[in-house]
Amino acid sequence: MPRQPRAWQRMLSGRRLDLLDPTPMDIEIEDIAHGLAFVARWNGQTHGDFPYSVAEHSLLVEALYSRMNPKAPVKWRLAALLHDAPEYVIGDMISPVKSAVGPAYGELDDRLMTAIHLKFGLPAKLPETIKKAIKKADRVSAWLEATQIAGFAIAESNKFFGTPDPSQIKGLSISLRPPAEVRRDFMARHNALLDQMK
Repeated sequence: MPRQPRAWQRMLSGRRLDLLDPTPMDIEIEDIAHGLAFVARWNGQTHGDFPYSVAEHSLLVEALYSRMNPKAPVKWRLAALLHDAPEYVIGDMISPVKSAVGPAYGELDDRLMTAIHLKFGLPAKLPETIKKAIKKADRVSAWLEATQIAGFAIAESNKFFGTPDPSQIKGLSISLRPPAEVRRDFMARHNALLDQMK
């Protein structure tokens, strides 16, 4: 009988994360923060001496979500911070690759997200209104990234990501930083939000 291919990854925390059947017990925020700080968005095609990481993007999305939804409960701000958390183990696949892979990618992402949400006291599935609000912040983040570090013209970014309300992006600029700094700030923000949920 043929051996099953290995479907788990050993994390730096020592956990073995089973990608086919992840559980909240296998999730550690230190692994998420470390992984996301070293995963480059835009497939690394950004200006600067450091990659623009998914952890940095996540911090920006949470800040935008909080700006756009100032009365949102803390748990939804945490959900915004963790919106791309599965990428700590499956990477940041660009949309064309996701389309080529098909529904299996989405199913894997959903399984990981469910385990992550449950680990940190969020519902397994977010309410649709919250998902849409986080996605809106995500698109504004993509617009900022595209125009500031990924070489897109404003008109091109407007076409792909929509035109953001100027009040949503006022004073926001992206600067690329060493992964260790981003990892530290992601951990600090996560812990601050968790403390506020208690």
